[in-house]
Amino acid sequence: MGILGRLSGPSDLKHLSEDELDQLAAEIRELLIVSVASNGGHLGPNLGVVELGIAIHRVFESPKDRVVWDTGHQSYVHKMLTGRANEFGSLRTEGGLSGYPSRSESEHDWVENSHASTSLSYADGMAKANLLLGKDDHVVAVIGDGALTGGMAWEALNNIAADQDRRLVVIVNDNGRSYTPTVGGLANRLTEIRTNPKYETTLSAIRERLNATPFGGTKAYEALHAIKKGVKDALAPQGMFEDLGLKYIGPVDGHDRASVERALAQAKKFGGPVLVHVLTTKGQGYDIAVANENDQMHQASPFDRATGEAVTIAPAGWTSVFRDEIVRIADERPDVVGITAAMLYPVGLDAFADKFPDRVFDVGIAEQHAVTSAAGLAMGGLHPVVAVYATFINRAFDQVLLDVALHKCGVTFVLDRAGVTGDDGASHNGMWDMSLLQIVPGLRLAAPRDGSQLRELLREAVDVDDAPTVIRFAKGAVCDDLPAIERIGTFDVLSRDDARDVLIVAVGAFGHLAAEAADLVRAAGYGVTVVDPRWSKPFDPALVQMAGDHDLVVTVEDNGRHGGVGSAYTQAVRDAGIETPIRVHGIEQEFLDHAKRDVILGRLGLTARSVADDTLARLGRNSANG
Repeated sequence: MGILGRLSGPSDLKHLSEDELDQLAAEIRELLIVSVASNGGHLGPNLGVVELGIAIHRVFESPKDRVVWDTGHQSYVHKMLTGRANEFGSLRTEGGLSGYPSRSESEHDWVENSHASTSLSYADGMAKANLLLGKDDHVVAVIGDGALTGGMAWEALNNIAADQDRRLVVIVNDNGRSYTPTVGGLANRLTEIRTNPKYETTLSAIRERLNATPFGGTKAYEALHAIKKGVKDALAPQGMFEDLGLKYIGPVDGHDRASVERALAQAKKFGGPVLVHVLTTKGQGYDIAVANENDQMHQASPFDRATGEAVTIAPAGWTSVFRDEIVRIADERPDVVGITAAMLYPVGLDAFADKFPDRVFDVGIAEQHAVTSAAGLAMGGLHPVVAVYATFINRAFDQVLLDVALHKCGVTFVLDRAGVTGDDGASHNGMWDMSLLQIVPGLRLAAPRDGSQLRELLREAVDVDDAPTVIRFAKGAVCDDLPAIERIGTFDVLSRDDARDVLIVAVGAFGHLAAEAADLVRAAGYGVTVVDPRWSKPFDPALVQMAGDHDLVVTVEDNGRHGGVGSAYTQAVRDAGIETPIRVHGIEQEFLDHAKRDVILGRLGLTARSVADDTLARLGRNSANG
């Protein structure tokens, strides 16, 4: 058993020798590579924080001192050092370790944090609570992987700096990247420091001279600190943190554990808010990850560690269909532009950016700004396409409502990873978007059932110039094309029998599920009509009236049941005076534990067999009551 396997918690770190600590770092990197190669996960970010994680847990006393990781996907090392290394074979599997901090896993996990730029706000509140309760505990917030580009982080910094009595240490894990190289003015300023060779050369010379002087200890540190500020201002201006009133230490080589420990120990002594700037390399210790130009293996599917190549070739996904089609549209429409929030590759805007670099804007992890900036672009005569994960549109709902919809701006939102996403857990399931967006006046919402419909609906969406439009699709492989037998208005009829016992309204990729369920119901002797609304907001009036022609209506969607498409359709049917019973199938309004998507859908009853059985039971009751 290695050193890592013997750790029961972070307190064990304090008794290790320098050689043992070096060995521990090597063991952690090995376990990271082995675990992610097997199960997939966030490799690059965690390889970059090995020494930082060890240093944090040697200097501070978790869980008494609270450590908050932002973003949570860089917390694997923290998990290993807090007694969970022996469970890492279960990473991101059902019943196993989460890919993010998890309060149910450990007392050392304070925040289940996978939405970026939030750690400083959590830490601000925790430090305030400590002060009011008379505690001398420290709060440590590790912010990195581009999270400092989010506006919420700066709102928090503004408040953190306002009170000099709170024991709060902010660690900026500066690896120059989020998924891809971090963008924006802040990123440029940090890069100046990170890449200026004069800074460290000059500072090293000053440090050597000071160490040779008779005085030492605090006075030497204070002298060095004062000189450092002057050097930084002269060689790489970055007084932004100290101008806020935050004490600043750094930059520190994040892979020199001893240096990081010294910086953190000094920060701990301040007794007030202090920022420690740590320079790290994403993928450190695994050359294949460091050399990966796209994302330094930020999030990897299971791979061959010798080559870094995925062990299986994933089938064409929804994102790839969007990636190809948006480039074709951009070729035809010079007014179409793209916006992403630090996720150019994951959302499929990379090909657009490669061909038209001046027409795609990566705004960093700043979804609110992305949406309101899109409104400005629309007001300026362009048609912006904002591509984000469905879970992240939640963060900019106010901007969608009052900055885009209120002004009737022609902005298209493309929501990737909608519905149940599975492995990444509760915070990444895109299961609230259709419920939130249903209440936005004038907004038009589409959920394509297959690749052909994604292309067609995307084109219809960008043709709308007087209202926001939304296209949302699931994670993973795109569904086989499911042809319609008829189009009525804006909706498609997928199948129809002469008998009108059941109407199944299938939203998005659940068209295939509905088709299978319909066949099972037909086998029991009932007539079924299956329709795809295509545009789930607003509903075609003919689709509303169709409910009155059937004995039972069943809706199925990959979204929360409350306030979703089924709920809105029920309301529209009732408003039309139609009393046909309606059964809504969707996701229960709960936070779902991580597991494979099909496992979660089965648990929720969102399978063809479950929908068919429920439908047959209700038809039987209707017959008995009739």
